[in-house]
Amino acid sequence: MNNKPTILLVEDDPFLSSILQLKLEKENFKTIRAADGEEALNLLTEQGIKPSAILLDLILPKRNGFEVLETIRQDPTLEKLPVIIISNLGQPTDIERGKALGVIDYFVKAKLSVDELVNRVKEEIKSDNIDTATAPSV
Repeated sequence: MNNKPTILLVEDDPFLSSILQLKLEKENFKTIRAADGEEALNLLTEQGIKPSAILLDLILPKRNGFEVLETIRQDPTLEKLPVIIISNLGQPTDIERGKALGVIDYFVKAKLSVDELVNRVKEEIKSDNIDTATAPSV
């Protein structure tokens, strides 16, 4: 049985996407990659992927990260998913918009430390697992 936490990595830069996937898998995460916003939403809605967290770029082909985030937040089955933004958009207005849409963290690529990002994902998954472990089963 595979009980590795799954991360949906939505990033159109193949180089960064590969680095993040390697690092996450080294830390015992299963990684599913989407290269654009439409593919990410298809994985979540059509294919029923339920990741432990989503790493979401904002500047994406087809549908941008804000559109993906808004769609996720309007879907009762997805609205509670933890989302971490990784983007070149570092303006305070972009960061505020992300936070208003409930992201748990916002990393600007120019200042991105892959190790810091992976550690943040690990913290989130660990705290999430503690919450579900103590929740009464129905």
